Amino acid sequence: MAEEDERREQDGRREQDERHEQDGRQDLAARFEAHRGRLRAVAYRMLGSAAEADDAVQETWLRLARTDVGAVSNLAGWLTTVVSRVCLDTLRTRAARREEFLSDEGALDRVPAPDAPCPEEEAVLVESVGRALLVVLDTLGPAERVAFVLHDSFAVPFDRIAPIVERSPVATKKLASRARHKVRSTPAGPAAEPARGRHVVEAFLAAARGGDLTALLAVLAPDVVRRADTAALPPGAPAEIRGAEAVARETVLLTGNARAAAVALVDGRPGLVVAPGGRLRSALTVTVEAGRVTAYDVISSPARLRALDLAVLET
Repeated sequence: MAEEDERREQDGRREQDERHEQDGRQDLAARFEAHRGRLRAVAYRMLGSAAEADDAVQETWLRLARTDVGAVSNLAGWLTTVVSRVCLDTLRTRAARREEFLSDEGALDRVPAPDAPCPEEEAVLVESVGRALLVVLDTLGPAERVAFVLHDSFAVPFDRIAPIVERSPVATKKLASRARHKVRSTPAGPAAEPARGRHVVEAFLAAARGGDLTALLAVLAPDVVRRADTAALPPGAPAEIRGAEAVARETVLLTGNARAAAVALVDGRPGLVVAPGGRLRSALTVTVEAGRVTAYDVISSPARLRALDLAVLET
């Protein structure tokens, strides 16, 4: 009887411990869920991919589940640090793979795209960050991107960012400053010229999105010239067309591209980036004279896209 009582007591203690452990896991999961939205926002801005952002958040949860939470005094800060380190590793791996692809001419076109979210989710995510900003962030180095996103988007102080990017706080501040300069470059030409050019480019984009032939003809110069890389055109389309009527009618047929476009600084002047899901597919350098578009080039060649200086136009 004594042995049976002892066994029952041990079983009772074991069940109690298991209940406590389960309650602890549930409590930890609830605390993590309270931070999930912010962690996903951080990861998406760093990675520009919903699928990769979700993977980074999941990895952060797995690391939390293996950690003695009692030793964590600031859970929000700890989670931000961990998800940032996971994203930095992903960015470094991506950069290394990109270098391998770039060593093979034309291979950039063969890089498999990450799993895309559904169109509605993609639209929400892209609009929450900004299509042009996502494109420009993708031109930054991994450490630059992490430092810029954490400081400028989420107000994380440099002394907390420094250990993540493995720099001193002073060097981290310089890293973010360099990234900020790249993201928000100064337009070329007199101050009023980019503003006028932006107004015309925005009008052109609005007309293209709406498939509005009349509005397009109003913003295009009569002798406008459209040039394009072959890869940016439908099969059989000419690399160059002239005249407002021809350019406007082609633009109406390509409204899908316009819906994935945003105004940006392209080589120092207002232009357009076409970026479905925030991933750059092509860019338009636009020439504006006397309040109308006189020419634009559609650039889709990976080599030409890499050579462009892209930046976000301040609102």
